[in-house]
Amino acid sequence: MRAAGPSARTALALLLLAGAGLSAAASSPAPPLFNVSLDAAPELRWLPTLQHFDRDFLRAAMARIIGDNVPKWVLALIRKAVWELELFLPQPFTDEIRGQCDALNFNLADCILLNLAYESTAFCTSIVAQDSKGNVYHGRNLDYSFGNFLRNLTVDVQFIKNGQIAYTGTTFIGYVGLWTGQSPHKFTVSGDERDKGWWWENMIAALFQRHSPVSWLIRTTLSESENFEAAVYKLAKTPLIADVYYIVGGTSPQEGVVITRNRDGPADIWPLDPLNGAWFRVETNYDHWKPVPKRDDRRTPAIKALNATGQANLSLETLFQVLSVFPVYNNYTVYTTVMSAASPDKYVTRIRNPS
Repeated sequence: MRAAGPSARTALALLLLAGAGLSAAASSPAPPLFNVSLDAAPELRWLPTLQHFDRDFLRAAMARIIGDNVPKWVLALIRKAVWELELFLPQPFTDEIRGQCDALNFNLADCILLNLAYESTAFCTSIVAQDSKGNVYHGRNLDYSFGNFLRNLTVDVQFIKNGQIAYTGTTFIGYVGLWTGQSPHKFTVSGDERDKGWWWENMIAALFQRHSPVSWLIRTTLSESENFEAAVYKLAKTPLIADVYYIVGGTSPQEGVVITRNRDGPADIWPLDPLNGAWFRVETNYDHWKPVPKRDDRRTPAIKALNATGQANLSLETLFQVLSVFPVYNNYTVYTTVMSAASPDKYVTRIRNPS
């Protein structure tokens, strides 16, 4: 029997990849979808959504997330300085947090810490890619260690302004930032943690210097930036409380980029270059110009899956399939989102590893 040639092997790889991806999609439920009105006062915006969630479960989730991620000395410091710190936190986010805390009868310092705790633990994979027709697609897996809580708190949110969808995002109840979002017909954006070691001391100092939490900047960018270029500039230049990778997709050919951020500015800008064969960029949680650690190599399997798919076969469906390949998709994956700013109605999130 003659061995299969390269084209036959590619077809087989695509068939296996498609089967795995379609099976994963079929077994993965969508999160609930809510509208949040930006025309309402910040303290009131999230209250209709909160009514759909059990207060005791929210309290247990908050205690677990803070307990596992916030050092005790930080908790004590923030509880003492919460009123001073509140003056330095950007609006409308602080008022949104306060409104939710008041409605749930939670401690304001704990609610602020809950929002900050996510800033250090978002292990993820993000991909921005362009097909052979010039369409730009964007996908991400978001991985957290306490997914048993977060899968039940994940929501898709349409932020409404003047009766229209201003932007869409995926987040967790009680968390006002976004790690994943889309401004319709303008751009998409996701954030991946950039691990630079112990960071609480610098984070607190940066907050008092009015630097932005990384996920709050995504929301600000979705709200204020009018196009891909403006979004990239804001995400690259705005001072932050922590290092991060921002992945941005636009609506026109070649509009895709990975921004590697230091707190004070960009460390690297890595755009799509499809004319020279670089039709996708894969970012996990490591600088793209450095090798990834063998214990956590999600980059190589993602690249292999994209190459097996091929640029001509790229779509939101096949991108979901790529994000379903182990270990890109793993036991810590909370949700997968695929999106394209040129087709905003096709924004899709699926809860992974549902119990």
